[in-house]
Amino acid sequence: MVASILIADDDAVQRRLVENMVQRCGYDAVTVDSGDAALAHLIDPDAKAIDALVLDLVMPGLDGMGVLAKIRNIGLDLPVIVQTAHGGIDNVVSAMRAGAHDFVVKPVGIERLQVSLRNALNASALKGELQRIRHRREGKLTFADIVTRSETMSHVISMGKKAAASTIPVLIEGESGVGKELIARAIHGSSERSAKPFVTVNCGAIPDNLVESLLFGHEKGAFTGATERHAGKFVEANGGTLFLDEISELPLAAQVKLLRALQQGEVEAVGGRKPVKVDVRIVSATNRNLLNQVKAGAFREDLFYRLHVLPLTIPPLRTRREDIPHLVRHFMARIAAEENRPVTSVSGEAMALLGQMGWPGNVRQLENAVYRAVVMSDGGQLGRDDFPQIGGMPPVAFSEAEPVMLDSPPSSPTDTIAGAEIPIAPAAAPAKFLSAYGTLAMLGDDGEMRPLEELEAETIRFAITHYRGQMSEVARRLKIGRSTLYRKLDEAAAASGEEPAGPSR
Repeated sequence: MVASILIADDDAVQRRLVENMVQRCGYDAVTVDSGDAALAHLIDPDAKAIDALVLDLVMPGLDGMGVLAKIRNIGLDLPVIVQTAHGGIDNVVSAMRAGAHDFVVKPVGIERLQVSLRNALNASALKGELQRIRHRREGKLTFADIVTRSETMSHVISMGKKAAASTIPVLIEGESGVGKELIARAIHGSSERSAKPFVTVNCGAIPDNLVESLLFGHEKGAFTGATERHAGKFVEANGGTLFLDEISELPLAAQVKLLRALQQGEVEAVGGRKPVKVDVRIVSATNRNLLNQVKAGAFREDLFYRLHVLPLTIPPLRTRREDIPHLVRHFMARIAAEENRPVTSVSGEAMALLGQMGWPGNVRQLENAVYRAVVMSDGGQLGRDDFPQIGGMPPVAFSEAEPVMLDSPPSSPTDTIAGAEIPIAPAAAPAKFLSAYGTLAMLGDDGEMRPLEELEAETIRFAITHYRGQMSEVARRLKIGRSTLYRKLDEAAAASGEEPAGPSR
């Protein structure tokens, strides 16, 4: 999903012109005809999320300056580009003092608007990354700091917010690199314990003979090498949150003592004489199916039910590709600032490539790919050639569209457009036909040429995916009419035995 720009202008002609330019710059455009409508859209939790606002200063009712004031009063962190036909210095100064990021004079040219939008979005992304780093360091990271536009992640965040309002044990499941610790920190930062410690323990990185000592502490002289007393992670986290990462790696012997600590609310140090009461909120995480570990005898069933009170499954990046452009922009802004590199944008071709990759390492792998690209780039824009390390990575396989943790059968993904369900790729399509660079395989499995109708249908499906379901843009780029586009989709669906898209356009 590309960045969404809200355009507020009472002049219908100007509104349409700016909307067209915004779309030509590669962004989604949302238009309103007044300042009141713009504010209503921004504060509506069910409305489409907005990344930047192009605001006319002179409007009837609530004018541009009024919108800026209200945005500031309610604490909305949104870059605003103001535009007016009156470009006096007083207007510029007033708008900038009110919080505007940039100022353009009507009629604005597309080059000027593109530069302004790009700078505004980059500045916003950098500001968000710096705030996220600060919140993480202070233990105040919340769900507002998580970069996502995915509906599946919205469900995870909604569940996490409810969990943060209580002390219910949470088990976060998901593949490596999806951001399990980030969710755990957000739960802590959104809870009443946010001012207390957040202590992390990687259960897979502790030697078996030191697990009990590290978790529950030890007295001086309790064992060889115990030259001084150690409180343990439970005592360190007293009053706050203890995050047990990779909980499935915890040895069985330590699981018994952990279960007792959770049941009794007290821990006993190695070599200690009496237990110590602790008040700790437990959040655990695993990249394995913990129930399968229980069935295999590698994890205690009673401890599983103690931890598995509220499970949160974080979907892998390949199933929420709409997050990729936003994550790339945030990573690029932060890394370019840290490394003092002049990189300010990513080409459309490179972004399309990133959006089609499978990303087995998930968000962590994407961040590392952007890191390398920014450091090694010689220009101000990242292109496809700046990502050679993913050239050999397979594109996203539609048969892997479901998260690994769910153990559910694969299904053929679809895009829903104006009520009509249009298949992106038929379930039977050979994986080799899906190319990272949008090319077509000319030969089938039998070594013969593929039918022209099949190639045409695959081209259309790829275009729908590439332009994110914007059917007008798909038709324009393919140089066919919308009616022809839908007719060809219906013919392709009929040929593959699927339901046609139907008349809903």
